[in-house]
Amino acid sequence: MSYDVVVIGAGSVGTPAAFYLAREGLKVLVLDRLPSPGQGSNKAAIGGVRATHSDPAKIRLGLRTIAILTRFREEFGREVEWRPGGYVFVAYRPEEERILKELVALQRSFGLNIRWCEADELLRVVPDLNPQGLRGGTYSPEDGHCSPLLLCHAYYELAKGEGAEFRFREEVVGMEVRAGRVQAVRTDKGRYPTALVLNAAGAWAAQIGKLLGVEHPVYPDCHEAGITEPVAHFLDPMIVDIRPGPGSANCYFHQLATGQIAFCLTPEPPILGEDRRETSAFLPQVARRIIQVVPRLAGIRVRRTWRGLYPMTPDGLPLVGWVEAVRGYLVAIGLCGQGVMLGPALGELLARLVLGTPLPEDQIVLRNLSPERSFARAEVLR
Repeated sequence: MSYDVVVIGAGSVGTPAAFYLAREGLKVLVLDRLPSPGQGSNKAAIGGVRATHSDPAKIRLGLRTIAILTRFREEFGREVEWRPGGYVFVAYRPEEERILKELVALQRSFGLNIRWCEADELLRVVPDLNPQGLRGGTYSPEDGHCSPLLLCHAYYELAKGEGAEFRFREEVVGMEVRAGRVQAVRTDKGRYPTALVLNAAGAWAAQIGKLLGVEHPVYPDCHEAGITEPVAHFLDPMIVDIRPGPGSANCYFHQLATGQIAFCLTPEPPILGEDRRETSAFLPQVARRIIQVVPRLAGIRVRRTWRGLYPMTPDGLPLVGWVEAVRGYLVAIGLCGQGVMLGPALGELLARLVLGTPLPEDQIVLRNLSPERSFARAEVLR
């Protein structure tokens, strides 16, 4: 049996891509070595969805994802716990104030609803911020968050409803290429003829590329996160502090629709590899950071912590598009921990690429995220 498209990876990108491809009438097979959808990096995500980026391509994708999630329950009849609580990037030093202020004009030029707030205005948005030393921050009220697992499972069910096939516990072990074009995918359980492969394998994307003789600069970076007990609602936006701290480049946290506080930080230097065991060092480190920003958090009990993998790239931007070295090979990889916030929009875009019907506004995304780019610059708000 042959397929129009074989998608490798049933996570934040692979499941929406499978749905949008199958909805267009294509015969789609999704392969994943794990037992069910979203069991790679997706289940470790804390669900933030923002268009507040420093790259135009990611701003456009983020805005489109927010539009999709805003109508998700109405259009698809499925609850994904979408809540538009906004994002607040705080500034307690002149360095962060300068960076954030410089970005606002660019962000607004691409349609993002964002503004710089002086300290007194920002405290009206988030009254529980620590006022000591607060210089202000940016506020983008239409950003928000959802449940990563509910979203992934919803797209999985929608894709199956459109006829997409999913095969779990199957590891891709080889690719067949003839005359420079994909011919088939081989797993440890079968062979699947196809003329088109979509690599959406997240932290393991580079391994898939090697099967085709392609080197993808995507490497897994270990990040820990945690969650508290549920408490009465008091915090609307995701709070992001981009100040570097001891052992960390930033921290971010928000309150879920179900009342818990989910929190995370970016290790500095990065912790490379695939070790997903949580550590004893994380909780004291992140607790000091987030309590410094919102002192009220000091009295809330932590329920658990865990560790996931960010598929990173040299410049902090994904690789999206056709790979020139092998015809029929499409990638959407290196999402840098932002699969949930970019995946729905990427799913639509990938379907247009396969059908050969990209929109004019897709060009900036394809240019900035091209897998053939030079990686000469880095995104400011990774």
